[in-house]
Amino acid sequence: MIKNRLINFFSKKEITAPIRNKMMMNWSSEKNFYNQRKAKEKLRVKEGRPHTILYFHSLSDPYAHLTIQVIKKLISNFNIVLEIFFISEPSENFTPEKTMYRKHCLKDSKEIAPFYGLKFEAKEFYLKENEKLAYKILDYFSDINQDDYIDLIFKVSSLLWDNNITGLNEITSNLSDKERELLSKKIIDINIKGDKKIQSLEYYFSASFHYEGENYWGIDRLGYLEERLIELGLKKNNSDKNIVKKLEKYKFDSNQIIKKDNSLILEFFPSLNSPYTYISFKRVKRLIDSYPIKLLMKPVLPMLMRNMKIPTHKGKYILSDSAREGRKYGSIIKDIYSPIGSPANKAYSLFPIIDSYGLGFRYLEELTKASFFYGINIGNEEFLEKLSKDLGLPWDKIRVELNTDNWRSILEKNLKDMYSGNSWGVPSFKLTNFDNSNPYYQWGQDRIWLIENEIIDRLSNHQ
Repeated sequence: MIKNRLINFFSKKEITAPIRNKMMMNWSSEKNFYNQRKAKEKLRVKEGRPHTILYFHSLSDPYAHLTIQVIKKLISNFNIVLEIFFISEPSENFTPEKTMYRKHCLKDSKEIAPFYGLKFEAKEFYLKENEKLAYKILDYFSDINQDDYIDLIFKVSSLLWDNNITGLNEITSNLSDKERELLSKKIIDINIKGDKKIQSLEYYFSASFHYEGENYWGIDRLGYLEERLIELGLKKNNSDKNIVKKLEKYKFDSNQIIKKDNSLILEFFPSLNSPYTYISFKRVKRLIDSYPIKLLMKPVLPMLMRNMKIPTHKGKYILSDSAREGRKYGSIIKDIYSPIGSPANKAYSLFPIIDSYGLGFRYLEELTKASFFYGINIGNEEFLEKLSKDLGLPWDKIRVELNTDNWRSILEKNLKDMYSGNSWGVPSFKLTNFDNSNPYYQWGQDRIWLIENEIIDRLSNHQ
């Protein structure tokens, strides 16, 4: 019963809105963030522990194939101790729409790898029957030198993703008959320790690092870990700050791009309860101000209003991570009032008519700012009236749509379109040519830079 209540933490039925909002603010608080850092470091010094980084790896995670390629650089650049744990795939509570999630991880890892100078070329998931041998090998050789072991993990991972069972068998070819027999009979329990450890740290994904109270997921968050280690004076040398640097596309000359009437079309799928959506608006606006893009707003219902569940641990990480990303991009999360339920319904009911005035983007941006910066109940009619007037709209014409259901079919259609691009969460994006051809989907605020790269490529090809 208690477990179910935790899983349903964000459901209004399970906890009152004031308590939920207060906890969400605690998780996203910058003050709490740095106070925890200080307390953790003070405790580490008191206990005389070294600077220990925990790394969690799953062979079935494409992102882990990327992170294992930078582990040795992390060790060589910083005065740290690294502990490696293997973990199982996260439960469906943490990965709704698991089929789409797996497809996305594969596609996304392949797409971002070249920009970081990393390798991942698998076209599909490996044969599951080969995984058992791979884990047995890693378990059997776990006591070798750490640098050699990291190399072995990468080699095993590469062979596994290539479905090269011959190559996996060759790793054990120098073992004696007795040693091979012991390996073949070995019970795979290599993930048990890692599963317990990552659960104790209130996290759930592989390809992740943990240091003294904070989790850093994959290549995308590695920079935050590096910054923290640098602040602690742990850098060994004066080399470039980041272990991996993302290659940037050349900047396109906006004076030479195609005419405005041949604009590309960018569809933006936001939701009103998403902190990641809130911190995306500034960057989306920069795109539409920088390139000939026609923006179409395609809001969808929040995941919780689509009967999906968000476990407490995941909710806590989402808030703390989006706040961390928000500080990076200048979109601060401050006071929070989650609009789940009636507030969202009321606000959505006005979207179609406000969007018809060409103000859908500004309307949704202000709604998310109210929810995640000002802590305002966006379902309050006085607030909606003031917002409409601030947008320069006649409230007497806008208010007639309040609490109607016209918006529901629109949002449902948007959701189907988003799902057709193998995207189940927000913010998601769809870029097409001016004639709606060649759709290009991306999921998450982490990939706005890929959308920009695609924009540059398409505009360049039109020249």
